[in-house]
Amino acid sequence: MKAEEVRSLAQGQWGEILASLAPQLVPALERKGRHVPCPVHGGRDGYRVFKDVDATGGSVCNTCGVFADGFATLMWANGWDFSTALKAVADCLRVGVRTARPARKAAKPEPQRGEDDDKLRQSLNRVWNESVPISDRDAEPARLYLARRGISIRPPDALRFHPSLSYYDGDKRIGEYPAIIAMVTGAHGNPVTIHRTYLTPDGKKAPVESPKKLMSYPKDRKIIGGAIRLVDPGTVLAVAEGLETALAVMEGTGLPVWCAVNALLLENFTPPAGVNRVIVFADKDRPTEQHPKGHGQEAAKQLVQRLWEMGIKASAIVPAGEIPPGQKSLDWLDILVRDGRAGFPNLMSVERAARRVA
Repeated sequence: MKAEEVRSLAQGQWGEILASLAPQLVPALERKGRHVPCPVHGGRDGYRVFKDVDATGGSVCNTCGVFADGFATLMWANGWDFSTALKAVADCLRVGVRTARPARKAAKPEPQRGEDDDKLRQSLNRVWNESVPISDRDAEPARLYLARRGISIRPPDALRFHPSLSYYDGDKRIGEYPAIIAMVTGAHGNPVTIHRTYLTPDGKKAPVESPKKLMSYPKDRKIIGGAIRLVDPGTVLAVAEGLETALAVMEGTGLPVWCAVNALLLENFTPPAGVNRVIVFADKDRPTEQHPKGHGQEAAKQLVQRLWEMGIKASAIVPAGEIPPGQKSLDWLDILVRDGRAGFPNLMSVERAARRVA
């Protein structure tokens, strides 16, 4: 049973396959291209399947990340590994049991798809061009927000401020809020989309369901492998999940740090040329049925293993201490607030630990 054979047979039938193997996706499949609650972590409007889901099986969650095809969607939704997803899809198509029904022709791209992508590009460019540096006098809400979170270093130039961004709950426009924005680039440094942190004028998180969101982006752009490139890298680069967490690591260690946005992108992060050492500052997440060792810890481990296979030295560090009651995780921003810079390891101790692992 070859993956490419099953993939070819599934093309044009992914909608039915996903509905059969992951019924929790049905609400999204019934509203292709529109946001619905995430089937994994809930919320109100964070998840959607792509309009061409029948052809690709792809989907995206603003929090969990992008799932490029049906296998990736099933692995995420059901907590499967690839071999389990492959076998389930093959069984669903009855590969090897009888002559599999021929794949339906992939749905032709909707006439407005190119136009939709053009609109997405225009929207991304407009938001970026309307933004100002965080040092601008009008960016006080951003500076207040970072100060409230415990960040005292000067924000890197990669972060920008937008005075008034619309916030939508699905198709419903809730209002406008100031926002910190940052460009998310692909594995090769190409612009992909914009990460938004919605705020109040006095520097608090906006009172909305998902104050942190990625903007939609054209289908020809690939986010997997990418990150928010906060500063220029050296030969040693640190990477963390959340934006404030990455800033906390930068403040606590003095290292160049990039933000991977979420655990899925962290696991698939690709460092740029010239980096020969990566330090992963992982979140300590509570175990779940889907991630029994914690999503942040599992993603960091997968990244470290993959980087060593690429010939890049890598190690992961998890915050010391217990996750506070009522919280889902303990991250390095929590450590900065709790212990200051003393809570962070120095590079020498990290190198010793990496040598022991190697």
